[in-house]
Amino acid sequence: MNAPTRAVTLVGIGDDGCLGLTSRAVGAVSRAAVLVGGERHLAFFPQFAGERIALRGGLTAILDRVAALAEDQNVCILASGDPLFFGVGRRVIARLGAPHVEIIPQPSSMQLAFARAGLDWGDAALLSVHGRSLDGLVTRLARLAKVALLTDDEHSPPRIAAQMIEYGEAAWTAWVCERLGGADERVRQLPLAELALVSDVDPLNVLILVRTDTAWRAPPTIPFLHEDAFARRTPKKGLITKREIRLLTLGAMALRRDSVVWDVGAGSGSIAIEAAMLAPEGRTYAIEVDPEGVALCRANARELGVDNVHVIPGLAPDALADLPAPDAVFIGGSKGSMTAIVDVALARLRPGGRLVVNAITLENAAEVYQALRGRDLVPDVTLVQIARAEPLARYLRYEALNPIQIFAVTAPSRPVPEAR
Repeated sequence: MNAPTRAVTLVGIGDDGCLGLTSRAVGAVSRAAVLVGGERHLAFFPQFAGERIALRGGLTAILDRVAALAEDQNVCILASGDPLFFGVGRRVIARLGAPHVEIIPQPSSMQLAFARAGLDWGDAALLSVHGRSLDGLVTRLARLAKVALLTDDEHSPPRIAAQMIEYGEAAWTAWVCERLGGADERVRQLPLAELALVSDVDPLNVLILVRTDTAWRAPPTIPFLHEDAFARRTPKKGLITKREIRLLTLGAMALRRDSVVWDVGAGSGSIAIEAAMLAPEGRTYAIEVDPEGVALCRANARELGVDNVHVIPGLAPDALADLPAPDAVFIGGSKGSMTAIVDVALARLRPGGRLVVNAITLENAAEVYQALRGRDLVPDVTLVQIARAEPLARYLRYEALNPIQIFAVTAPSRPVPEAR
């Protein structure tokens, strides 16, 4: 059986235009009856006599048109650098099918940036905030020593530097690599604090970040932070979840790197912050009604370098209404609305998501148990009794922590029945 004809050629092009193209790429353009690309890329081919389609607006409609045109004529699509590296290539192949698309890549902007900076990039993490949120960027950077970022106008190198400094990640050197391959190419090496003040960065850039602290070590995979790492409320207003309980609770939540998490009754934010560390590509929402707790959640997130925690002031369940559907919900405090919060959590959880509730009092434990059993859900329940060694003169003695009951259920794929 003959292979399908590849009527669409996807050509990578740099900021030097036609000068950087191979003869194979030039041939693909010359054979094409239709040339597709951004205005900047199309301008490199003023001599092209066929139909031109500018990539602007919705890509779906343009690719539908390309698919129709490719049935009886050659189509060439121009894209920056390597089209399959954070580029349009994935969308083109998804619409047309890999057997129908030929890819002729150029060196990616990342490759050019490291070459200009004179840095090995075999051990670098390659990220993009182009058209994406900055949420969680600093959280991800906490585990990295060398990074390159594709940026955009809104998420510019100076803004990234300012966010890193705000969350305590200041010990980096930056290389801002602008208009790579073009006649006005510029590469600047700057301390992060200086980069945050720069105002003349071209939108076409790659940002390289390298740590300056040679003694730096990546943080542990499991945070296991002592309570003393968090600023806390006064004892009269509530206690912080102890780290041993936090470890078991987070394990029961079955978090993934991109999980959306609700921490209801967040207190000082210890569960929310450690959940965000374990899910750096997701978002964690810390819901807290007490103004002092709201301020502490925000301060603790900044102090611990976690920028994907969103603190939501308000009382659950009403405060949950506009939040995105969660993969995991933790209830640490309910202000007397446990049953209503459980109802909302079960209704909003994605199939297979986890609801975890910690109960200290017998009354709370009974309320949680009845709320779940009344909906035909049988929870996993763990009674945790932990004692820590504490100094006593020249000796150590055990001091018991408050017993905690941890309730955990998996959200079913079918609707949860009404309470009986």
